[in-house]
Amino acid sequence: MVTTTDSIRNAMTVDVEDYFHAGAVAGLAPHGAWPGMPSRIERNIDTVLALLDQHQVRATFFILGWIARRHPAMVRAIGAAGHEIASRGYANDKASSQTRVQFRRDILRSKGVLEDLCGAAVLGYRAPACSIGPQHRWALDTLYHSGYRYSSSSYPLLRRRPADAPRFACFPAGPSGILELPLSTARVFGCNLPAGGGSGFRLLPYALSRALLRHVNRTEGQPAVFGFSAWELDPGQPRIPGMPLAARLGHYANLGRTEARLLALAGQFRWGSIDDVFPLLPGAAPPVFRSQPRPRWHGFTRSEAAVQTVRSRS
Repeated sequence: MVTTTDSIRNAMTVDVEDYFHAGAVAGLAPHGAWPGMPSRIERNIDTVLALLDQHQVRATFFILGWIARRHPAMVRAIGAAGHEIASRGYANDKASSQTRVQFRRDILRSKGVLEDLCGAAVLGYRAPACSIGPQHRWALDTLYHSGYRYSSSSYPLLRRRPADAPRFACFPAGPSGILELPLSTARVFGCNLPAGGGSGFRLLPYALSRALLRHVNRTEGQPAVFGFSAWELDPGQPRIPGMPLAARLGHYANLGRTEARLLALAGQFRWGSIDDVFPLLPGAAPPVFRSQPRPRWHGFTRSEAAVQTVRSRS
């Protein structure tokens, strides 16, 4: 049971990818090698589902289509446990590395596989490596016209000019377009600090990660979007040779502590899936907006997009 007294509910998200899909091993585990590599994904998802069940947390699972096609029973188990199923694309290619035609084919292929397995519309997408940036407005338009209704594909911490990036839920092209839900950062002393999970959650002291999430909720009054990858709970995963030292440290550090940290986090904050926390799906109550300064991250003129922040329904 949740023991927190905080009133704001946050979005818990899981990237369903295997250890050989991680960004740190890009180039060392090419697509053609994946079928011959020992998979750990079913074991890891079993661990994730059990962890979330302990605190009755409903989450959004961003699933690679490549994995879904090979592990259909796992996808159905995620849906049967009551979680939201969303797409991470099919082949784990960065949005920024694809042409428009390649990107559209990838997201439609993934959507089709997942919808066939779960029997429900897949409305959410997260780009591998949060790779939709200011020069990729076409990707947001393509997502919308391909049947998606929200994206969680940016991380202000990763941009060269993070002050220009949207930090909270916004409609980059106006309320008739796709909703972007960046992974959360906390703005402290003019810097964006990681509050949205990822390697920062493993590498930083847990108390700091908890404090940053509380800053987003209490000081900024916003729901957080938090995410982690399934392989981050697996200290026994095979080691891939050839990784540079920095990448090796960032990928393998504190894998043995992640599960305990996530279990604590699940009990100390209120959580839900994205479709629980943000009122964006068909039939949901009309969203309540609070005006925000227009972020230059999207490069739109004032007449093209007034960026608005979606407040939690909690």
